[in-house]
Amino acid sequence: MFDLAEVIHRLLPVKLGAIAAVFLGLFLAVFAMARDGQGVAFRYWVRYVTYLERQLQRQFIWSDGNRIALLQLGGLCAVAVAAMLLDLPYWYVFMFLVAIGPAIVIERNRKKRVAKIETQLDGFILALANALKATPSLGDAFLSVRGLVLVPLREEVELAVKEMRVGSTLDQALLLMASRIGSRQVDSALSALLIGRQVGGNLPKILDTTSATLREMSRLEAMVRAKTAEGKAQLTLLSVFPLVLIFAFSAVKADYFAPLTSSLVGFLITGVAGGCWVASLVLARKIVSVDV
Repeated sequence: MFDLAEVIHRLLPVKLGAIAAVFLGLFLAVFAMARDGQGVAFRYWVRYVTYLERQLQRQFIWSDGNRIALLQLGGLCAVAVAAMLLDLPYWYVFMFLVAIGPAIVIERNRKKRVAKIETQLDGFILALANALKATPSLGDAFLSVRGLVLVPLREEVELAVKEMRVGSTLDQALLLMASRIGSRQVDSALSALLIGRQVGGNLPKILDTTSATLREMSRLEAMVRAKTAEGKAQLTLLSVFPLVLIFAFSAVKADYFAPLTSSLVGFLITGVAGGCWVASLVLARKIVSVDV
């Protein structure tokens, strides 16, 4: 008697083994191409790994960029095998997400870290101004306040102190600190500190004024974010809603958009509609992006 369940049970390991073999072969082939020191792929691999490690090190995360790139490569090969052997729907979307996912996550974490540093900047400037009232040396004041700030600003301050200990001047350490953080508020605060130190004058008073200015800028930015929150929500809806409609209509009727993909007129209409959609997103982004 024919037992379908038994046949499936016997064939399933064979199919899984074949899929694993295809995945392993594709992964090794692409990896060998990427690690060939004479090839173009190797240069792009080194650039990408260097980019990942540089972005992570700016956040004091000491992960190996090669490991992240290998995981991405494995994910891309897995999606490719699933698309070829398992008929994975919308495989190109998964490949796109795997390709850009780590860069997006790293950039998002960087922005969160910068925002947290900006919230700590006011207290750091005030502590530095108070320290300058007790000691005339800016370097000594900078050393004395490093234990008063919290992570992540404390990591930047401690690294600047280490740079000064190995021979860098205070100006160089502060400039490197500003370039690592990449924040307009931090640049403004450290620029005021350096200019006040070079031209002379009452540096504690300058820092007090800078701190008050930073507080006012933060208040204005919070007000602008509250006023533009509704517009940003509408922008998000405008960018997502057409894609949702396309997937919904395609799910209801597979060939619903066939006239747009089977003729020259359809391609022209699709191109014009897509261009108008992208232009509306760009214009809407410019409207809601108010700079303080």
